[in-house]
Amino acid sequence: MDFWNFIISHLDEIRDQTVEHLILTIASMVLATSIGISIGILLTRFEKLSNPVLAVVGIIQTIPSLALLGFLLPIFGIGVTPAIIALFLYGLLPIVRNTYTGITEVDPSVKDASVGMGMTNSQLLRYVELPLAFPVILAGIRTATVINVGIATLCALIAAGGLGEFIFRGISLNNQHMILAGAIPASILAILLDTTIGFIQKKPASKRTWVIIGVASLLIVSGFFATGSRSESRLIAGFNYEFIEREDGFTGLDALYNLPMEIKEMEISLMYQALYNGDVDVIDGFSTDGRIKEFNLKSLVDDKNYFPPYYAAPVVNGNTLEKYPEITEALSLIANQLDDEKMAELNYLVDGQKQELAEVANTFLKELNIYTSTDAGNSDEPDIIIGSKAFTENFLLAHLFAQLIENKTSLKTKLQLGFGGTKLIFDAIRTGEIDIYPEYTGTGYLVLLQKSSKDVSDFTDPDVIYNDVKKEFIERHNLHWLEPLGFNNTFALMMRTKHADSLQITTVSGLSDYLNGK
Repeated sequence: MDFWNFIISHLDEIRDQTVEHLILTIASMVLATSIGISIGILLTRFEKLSNPVLAVVGIIQTIPSLALLGFLLPIFGIGVTPAIIALFLYGLLPIVRNTYTGITEVDPSVKDASVGMGMTNSQLLRYVELPLAFPVILAGIRTATVINVGIATLCALIAAGGLGEFIFRGISLNNQHMILAGAIPASILAILLDTTIGFIQKKPASKRTWVIIGVASLLIVSGFFATGSRSESRLIAGFNYEFIEREDGFTGLDALYNLPMEIKEMEISLMYQALYNGDVDVIDGFSTDGRIKEFNLKSLVDDKNYFPPYYAAPVVNGNTLEKYPEITEALSLIANQLDDEKMAELNYLVDGQKQELAEVANTFLKELNIYTSTDAGNSDEPDIIIGSKAFTENFLLAHLFAQLIENKTSLKTKLQLGFGGTKLIFDAIRTGEIDIYPEYTGTGYLVLLQKSSKDVSDFTDPDVIYNDVKKEFIERHNLHWLEPLGFNNTFALMMRTKHADSLQITTVSGLSDYLNGK
């Protein structure tokens, strides 16, 4: 019942994402079909090109989806364009190969008879080869379509929309209802498209064209009506999946400030580049992120104090701490040693200067007269497994933890970096799959303990929040917060400095006034 209630409450979103998914698939398949069939026909006329061309198309098919999307981003930016290009490339192989195979396997005696009747090469293709090869060609289109429905879910990572938004949001929050809300419609869509193409395949040749035109028109019209009612916004926001749904994220922020923006969901590492490129106008970011300096961004002042303190600290599984109490002393060496400015500088060295995480961590420890080796966190038989979330600062803190533990104790460590969301890594430490990870007090308070600003006397006091999460994490989960590291990496809405200055926006209230025409 909880799942069906979730579906009913998110029907509009599911509809919109399904239409976006369908448009991505249909647009890419129109390109892949027209170009793929043309290439396949040319290969039958220039046989010497068939092996190298099929090899190139086959190599494209083997490129991992995320790698291909990442390659296209610097050229085409985020959004629908790189998504359709990637899906088009993935759809080529089955269509090209089936077109080439279907035509070349037409019975030679039939072709000889046609030529003997006086048919030209173009007539032979149009009236004999293509009609006889059509079932094989359509089988390739059918295969490519089903494949692309699945791959299209990954396009949500680059703000292209589609059902992948629910899937990645669900993974970030470890919410099975969200994952299923994206996965089930995608599966149904794949089945429906496969069945539709199969239906066309069985139709007599004389009716196929009209059936194809009718189905395509129906899809286009339904997409137009489904998307035509969307409201336009004065600014476009790029938010990561977790920020949209978490307790201290956009929902509460919007309720407090009233921020009517069009939202594009995207992978967290893409937001800053997307803002810099002008693909979006506002992003959620982290106040100590080095890319603020790299891309000349402005953090808007949270003038109504919506966000709580987010002081970073190591969180350790209680069983691990009982077994290896020396961890506390090792990690205490960097307690309160990182202020906001220093953390932002370290992040910038990694993101802006492209320095290695282990080297940056090692150099910082040397500044504290703590001499360690960069070769830490790689043990095949570790005593301690250190996790991190999927952004630079967490990666860097995990490396700091590993170097301190390995060089100040006799323990061996292994790094498990890049967990896709707060609740995923939290579940991993609760179940003992990892032993330590860096967390933030505001996140622990609002997201993991699911408390509100009314639960403490002073919601803005970092010591009050820290002491509360420290106490309740032990009581509820046997997880221990060690001493804070010293910096406050709070959420912030960010804009390009030049853009924000031109609109005279310095605060979140100022952003709200602009969006609401005040």
